[in-house]
Amino acid sequence: MDEKTTAGPLLRTREAPKQPAFIELFFDLVYVFALTQLTHLMIDNLTLEGGFEALVLFLALWWVWVLTAWMTDQFDPQRASVQWYVILVMFGILLMAIQVPKGFDGNGLFFAITFSAINLGRFLFCAGAARGTTLLRHVLRARFWSVISTLFWIPGAFVEGWARGGLWLAALAVDYVSALLRWPTPWRSRRALGPALELAATHLAERYRQVFLIALGEIVLIMGLTFTNTGYDAFTPRRTVVLALSFASAALMWRLYIYQAGSQLAPAIAVSGNPHRLSQWSAYAHMAMVAGILLTAVGFTLAIEHPFERTPTSWVAAITGGPALFLAGRSAFEYVIFGRATWPRLMGILGLAGLSVIAPHLLPEVTLAATTFVLIALVAYETARGHRRPPKKPAPSI
Repeated sequence: MDEKTTAGPLLRTREAPKQPAFIELFFDLVYVFALTQLTHLMIDNLTLEGGFEALVLFLALWWVWVLTAWMTDQFDPQRASVQWYVILVMFGILLMAIQVPKGFDGNGLFFAITFSAINLGRFLFCAGAARGTTLLRHVLRARFWSVISTLFWIPGAFVEGWARGGLWLAALAVDYVSALLRWPTPWRSRRALGPALELAATHLAERYRQVFLIALGEIVLIMGLTFTNTGYDAFTPRRTVVLALSFASAALMWRLYIYQAGSQLAPAIAVSGNPHRLSQWSAYAHMAMVAGILLTAVGFTLAIEHPFERTPTSWVAAITGGPALFLAGRSAFEYVIFGRATWPRLMGILGLAGLSVIAPHLLPEVTLAATTFVLIALVAYETARGHRRPPKKPAPSI
């Protein structure tokens, strides 16, 4: 019997709601904890090795979020079996997040097994739910590369330090690159995939916006917790200035994200000649923006907890590198949507790079004020430009 090209019992139909379901919002709550764990990991060990470890763990957690968002885009999250699957993944993410502080110090095997178990569970669920549909071909191809990835994850748990990070990073490279190449397999040609799968453009765009807002909330959360734990003595003039700057930076990043590009992802997916590729690159752009926001939160927290007379060199990567990484991701996102990147954001990145050279000679709050000023300048430019020109329409180059 030929495989069906129509939706199976659990697949999302065209009549299904386009907005994310409540179960997906519930799913995102566990990422609040996961991002907080990553932020504290960097605060406690803001070194080259600590940053590398945090990067590897972040990429693993981000990959699970992306594939779960893709899964709920293909399967109807209103169905009970889909919802229970998402809840199980949530529990797996909770276990991974708990292990973040010790992921490179004793609990690596538990982290690797949990990540691999989530991958296996995803395959078993999707293979069963997609039986008799063309989606099954994609699921089987993805599983081939997931097995290859596991061959790096488990051995990596039995070594330490940079060796563990190297093996786990190789595993993640297998996942990320194979997905970007549409999971090529030795025995199946791409023609065997059949027609491209439909994407619910509005659903995916909302999911990306939601995870971005969760990351912004990390700045607010970490600042509030820092002041609460410090007590009333935290409200010194210097610390109060840093608190105001942190809140202003979160608001400015929101404005830079949502203006034009952030609100045009769904139309861009709808008009793109290759919506799957556009969605993938959007995921990578959001990954960079979220990582930049987390680094920014680290920089502000350190400035509140340790009001030094000069900005320590190790802090510069967080204070200036965080906003620069956010702007790089935002520029990439703009290119995905409009087929080009505007020069002001690139100039902002260069300005932050120049600031990083002199930052060790400045007070931490002065450095933070300078990075915030860069964001203010970009928002002011975009606001003035928006008054002069009509809103841009999506013109993806993908």
